[in-house]
Amino acid sequence: MKITVVGLGHLGTVAAGGLAVAGHDVIGVDIDCRRIEALKSGKSPFHEPGLDAWIRHGLQGNKLQFRHRNEGTDSLGDAVIIATGTPSLDSGAPDLSQVWSALHWLKTFDLQDVVVVMKSTVPPGTGLDILQQGIGGTGAGYAANPEFLREGRALNDWKSPDRIVIGVQPGDGWSVKVVKQLHSGIEAPYMITDITSAEMVKYASNAFLATRISFINEMASVCDQVGASVDEVSRGISMDTRTGGIIRAGIGYGGSCFPKDVRALDHLALSSGVDLKVLKSVIEVNNRQRLLPLRTLRARFGEAMSGLTVGVLGLTFKPDTDDVREAASLELIRALVQEGVAVRAFDPEANELASALLPLEVAFLDSPEEACYGAHAATILTEWTDIVEAGWEAIAGNMRPPRFLFDGRNVLEPPAMVRMGFEYVGVGRAGSDGRTSARL
Repeated sequence: MKITVVGLGHLGTVAAGGLAVAGHDVIGVDIDCRRIEALKSGKSPFHEPGLDAWIRHGLQGNKLQFRHRNEGTDSLGDAVIIATGTPSLDSGAPDLSQVWSALHWLKTFDLQDVVVVMKSTVPPGTGLDILQQGIGGTGAGYAANPEFLREGRALNDWKSPDRIVIGVQPGDGWSVKVVKQLHSGIEAPYMITDITSAEMVKYASNAFLATRISFINEMASVCDQVGASVDEVSRGISMDTRTGGIIRAGIGYGGSCFPKDVRALDHLALSSGVDLKVLKSVIEVNNRQRLLPLRTLRARFGEAMSGLTVGVLGLTFKPDTDDVREAASLELIRALVQEGVAVRAFDPEANELASALLPLEVAFLDSPEEACYGAHAATILTEWTDIVEAGWEAIAGNMRPPRFLFDGRNVLEPPAMVRMGFEYVGVGRAGSDGRTSARL
């Protein structure tokens, strides 16, 4: 198949690379000149393990091209994937301007034999609006085909998705057939449904996952108060097959999807006259949880905060990505600097990106050991392997008393940390041996 991918952010670049590796002829289109030049050279503009190899494979096999939208193309091919961003507006509603701009560009082509495949996350009802106001009367097919890629695991998720959701108008077997051809060679169950339900599946899925995270963080707060271990509680819950497995307590969710999509669903519900009380609680719990590192440091050091040196380990919202959008680290570091704390930060991928968003006083180091050297306290905010497997005994030896360590992802073994000389604090781990835990 010949496929055009419009929008070369995280989703679009992975889709373009995956389709090219599968043997399709792919043209990736974007309006960012620097992004296009990077991709033409075989380099992804963001960190995603394995993606550069996919891009180079596609380029070398003449299966993948990248063009600026103004360069033009002879035809769009059999399918056009819209993968543009839908960032949040101040109201919480998604900004669909990039989607509509892409659709306006598409209408400059003959769409008679083209299926438009919407992979961007758009509110339920958007697809019907697009059919009426966007591509209506052009002869194009239309399918809602939401993505479920996790940053840092996107290539695996593309190759082995849990499900492939296709939303079409009743009787539109053509669009279903084309979307299935896009995914040929991928083993996954198909869910064929209407357009609006397919759009809703994406929002509901992210809202449910966000709810699980906030739930276990609420349980962690109770564990701290009653002297239980949230690790053991999570393990016990996960043994019930109805609950969806273990989920680790921590400092909440961030990134480009969960916060945006949860706010968008809440806004959509309110606009429709529905008050999602559970979702509001999820947002409230997560906002509170993101401040847990700051509250824990304040509770430990009080007025002595000014003059402290703190090592902040991990700047991205999760490992294996360079994405710092909605990352708790940015909020924490800004607050610490305002309180007179000297911050020494480390992230294996995001030092440069974060430095452009943080105060000039912040020092960015090349390893956990360097970031914690001479520090009174350290905080783990991202569970990078470089951080989990750091030389913690050496770190303890080079820190200053009280060697306070806040483990915001519960990735270290408390008794071992205490034996090394740390004053260790985790999230919901009051029932673990040898140490205390964070208190709300």
